[in-house]
Amino acid sequence: MSRIPLTLALASSMAAVGAAETGAAFPGTASDYRGYPRYDFTVDQCPCIVVTPRAALPGRPWIWRAEFFDAFPQVDLVLLAKGFHLAYMNVGNTFGCPSAMAHFDRFYEALTGPYGLAAKPVLEGLSRGGLYVYAWGAAHPDKVLCILGDNPVCDFKSWPGGKGKGPGSPGDWSKLLTDYGFASEQEALAYPKNPIDNLASLAQHKVPLLHLCGDADEVVPYAENTVILKEHYEKLGGRIKVIVKPGLGHHPHGLEDPTPAVDFILALLPAPAAP
Repeated sequence: MSRIPLTLALASSMAAVGAAETGAAFPGTASDYRGYPRYDFTVDQCPCIVVTPRAALPGRPWIWRAEFFDAFPQVDLVLLAKGFHLAYMNVGNTFGCPSAMAHFDRFYEALTGPYGLAAKPVLEGLSRGGLYVYAWGAAHPDKVLCILGDNPVCDFKSWPGGKGKGPGSPGDWSKLLTDYGFASEQEALAYPKNPIDNLASLAQHKVPLLHLCGDADEVVPYAENTVILKEHYEKLGGRIKVIVKPGLGHHPHGLEDPTPAVDFILALLPAPAAP
């Protein structure tokens, strides 16, 4: 029979006690994620992960990663150390389509209901994850602390459609048409709810946006995605900060020093929850 290391067992026990004070203990399989207790379970028939901090901040803030769990997790790790929870739901490679967003709704309800996490998470969209966080955020702008985009897809015509300067991804484009239920490519090209076109609700609720972008991104071209989104959001009166990484492409993601992104997020916390 396998044994959980003593340090993890103690941490898991402490996490369960802490959760019991403000919400249910997380279910599923306990393991270790970079020194933090990790719980794998399902919600709405989708695999989910929650990583708990050693000591949660008051208000139990959390960062919700939409895609690629543990890829370039610099910001996630610093926030965990400061008392954030980290959450992820795997809805498959479905590009933020409506059925994926229905699963996200159930996950949000679980984490903010029985498990007692904060009502407004940070939404983190890395690459194609941008489609997920902007779709869910635009539908629920009152439930978003901020959006963190990391070389994010902001227009699926650009990627995976490849209708601009980037090569796109024909296989992903074909799957996206199916996942969204588009009857034709023409219907997809006319879709009015790409992130660049669906910002009004976020601006009305004054949701801050932060993007980390390589200006030489060859996969998700910067000029076709973040540049356009920034222009549209500012015209709507929204607040967006873009940290440009000169000369860098789609990889590597993140920042060598994540401090600017972490400080941006921490400044948004209600005063009682500040570390």
